[in-house]
Amino acid sequence: MYDNFEICDMPLSLKSNRTKVERFLADSGLRLEDVDYYAAVTDDDGNIIASGGLQGNVIKCIAVGEAARETGLSNKLISHLIGMASQQGADSVKVYTKPDNRTVFQSMGFRVIASAPHAILMENGMRGIGAYTDYLRHMRGDRPDDAAAIVMNANPFTLGHNYLIRQAAQAASTLYVIAVREDRSVFSYAERLAMIKAACEEMDNVVVVEGSDYAISELTFPTYFLKQVTDATDTHITLDLDLFARHIAPALGVTTRYVGSEPIDALTARYNELMREQLPSHGIKVETVERLVLNAQPVSASSMRQALNGGSLSHAAALVPKTTEPYLIAHLATDALRAELYTTPKPGLVDRNDNGAHKDMNLALMDKSIDALHPFMVRLALYGNTCGEHFEVPDAQEVRQIGIEAEKAMLNATGGVNTHRGALFAMGLTVMAAAWCMARDGMVNSKQLRELINQVADGFTPTTGTHGNNAVNAHRVTGALDLAKAGYPQLYNEWLPAYREWLASDATTACHRLLLLIMSQLDDTNVIHRVGYEQAQQVKQEARALLDNYSMAGIEQMNRDYIARNISPGGSADMVALTLFNHAILN
Repeated sequence: MYDNFEICDMPLSLKSNRTKVERFLADSGLRLEDVDYYAAVTDDDGNIIASGGLQGNVIKCIAVGEAARETGLSNKLISHLIGMASQQGADSVKVYTKPDNRTVFQSMGFRVIASAPHAILMENGMRGIGAYTDYLRHMRGDRPDDAAAIVMNANPFTLGHNYLIRQAAQAASTLYVIAVREDRSVFSYAERLAMIKAACEEMDNVVVVEGSDYAISELTFPTYFLKQVTDATDTHITLDLDLFARHIAPALGVTTRYVGSEPIDALTARYNELMREQLPSHGIKVETVERLVLNAQPVSASSMRQALNGGSLSHAAALVPKTTEPYLIAHLATDALRAELYTTPKPGLVDRNDNGAHKDMNLALMDKSIDALHPFMVRLALYGNTCGEHFEVPDAQEVRQIGIEAEKAMLNATGGVNTHRGALFAMGLTVMAAAWCMARDGMVNSKQLRELINQVADGFTPTTGTHGNNAVNAHRVTGALDLAKAGYPQLYNEWLPAYREWLASDATTACHRLLLLIMSQLDDTNVIHRVGYEQAQQVKQEARALLDNYSMAGIEQMNRDYIARNISPGGSADMVALTLFNHAILN
């Protein structure tokens, strides 16, 4: 009956497809989960008789209709999904399925790597859990079989994480700290791993090891990243703990697992509860360390992120060790760039509504540019931090080299479009200087910040042949380098105080008013390049007039007008982002 079947793509972006798949899965007692790719076999009437999906290298949501279960369709569908995963570069494929399906997948070369009462996790391929445990055994070396372990996300690494590690390290002969490997958190896996390593560097018996798909990942514990306790949560937790007990703990010689108490997050509290119930049966003790409390509040990564989201470096920094501070500064810079981008509407500039006066830029491209620049903001912050710790003046050529590499990454990400060159220069200098101040003095002082920006900027030579440089030479206006050498006087004396006043009175319009203020004062070389010096002076007058008689309707009309006149105040937008960043680091 199904000999001439055809496996077809089933794009779930189409509502009709999604509804059809959800109903089909429900008949098998399943629900649709997030997948990157979904395929189905349908009969002549378009009814689904078998279907399954892929998320990365994980097969999900496999179901075969009752009438077709003895036809071999499931094997053909699974083979199709394995082939798709292989085409995408996967060297092993995993499946999260019901225990009843064990035999079907074993016949296709899958092996069970973790079990729970209502689900099993299986894997095929030459690599996979074996490759990870080989790595863990290498990291262990000849250390004995009485080690302890902590698995942590550290998003970001706080004083609470540091306290947990130090308490565990005092009691353990060897303590392994496993970083959760995923990039759905605010801070990337690479950043979180680096933060953990930096904090543990001087602890002789602490070994930081790479995370994997096999320890609190989207594979083993997807509900962790949704922060919801569902009817599937206990199954996910049990699979994750079974993987740890079967594979990770033996490879490292772990007999004790440490965990911090959890008074706030219900999901983490449930994980800890099941850990205490299940791991001892595998010969692994569970030790709970009471959460570090500061000012009558438990320290947590979520409370630190709240401070960071509130735009206060000082409040956030009070909850982290010194080694984490550069990452906070870099994130505040990235957040400021994105806050300027998302301010909508804006006259002649890319925003959520339109591309402004640009033919080669849009919101997605600008977002991609910011993502490309972020790792270099981290590098600049780390460099400034190192110099500040050693009471050294940063080398302008080193800062310049990081900037050159950042610009190259930006252009690669945007296909050659100059989205943030000006912002990179101003923001990069300030990020480096802010990290220097934090490392040296534990705070950012505007006077010292400006002096250092000026000192480092003095080591830069003017660029030649750029639109900004041409405008500076032709019209004797102040360019980006001269602004930095002067220490951005208007920003600290006028723009930042005004923004803070507007923020206190009407936060919804503060960024718009700030943009108009800067447009009314700055000789914007982007505008001069596009429409000439005379029209650039007119733009300053128009911005002042709208600021004096502010309305959102006026902003919208100015945007339409500037699109028609090909005016884009990109230099002013850069200074908006820089002002927002300074508000955060000085707050």
